[in-house]
Amino acid sequence: MSALASRSGTRRRSMNEINMVPFIDVMLVLLIIFMVTAPMLTPSSVNVPSVGKGAKVPKTRADVLIDQDGSVRLRTDGNERPVALQHLGATTSAWLKEQPEDTPVLISADKGVSYDSVMQAMSALQRAGITRVALAVRSGG
Repeated sequence: MSALASRSGTRRRSMNEINMVPFIDVMLVLLIIFMVTAPMLTPSSVNVPSVGKGAKVPKTRADVLIDQDGSVRLRTDGNERPVALQHLGATTSAWLKEQPEDTPVLISADKGVSYDSVMQAMSALQRAGITRVALAVRSGG
């Protein structure tokens, strides 16, 4: 039987079912809140800086060319020569000593070149004390 004796001697029936109505009411209110607020949310977007041309193009510059196979070449004054990555900073720095102070170095890499190769070239230039470095992308072929 489902009756329990109480201390006062009266009998109480135990409650053997759960009332689901308050739970359903709360869930419906939450559903309505989410349905109303969801269209108001705007997806977040990242503002990426755009690429543009510089106002003043430098007369002289050094080009560090990185090919898909990872080979590095240095183009200065129309001369192009292969350079080992270990000697890139010293070679470029020696050339820049003969140039005006604001002469830039442009790192130009094929699309297929790994990011690591470009970062190694940039790091070699930084270790040599070269601060004005620009990046460019060449389409392969």
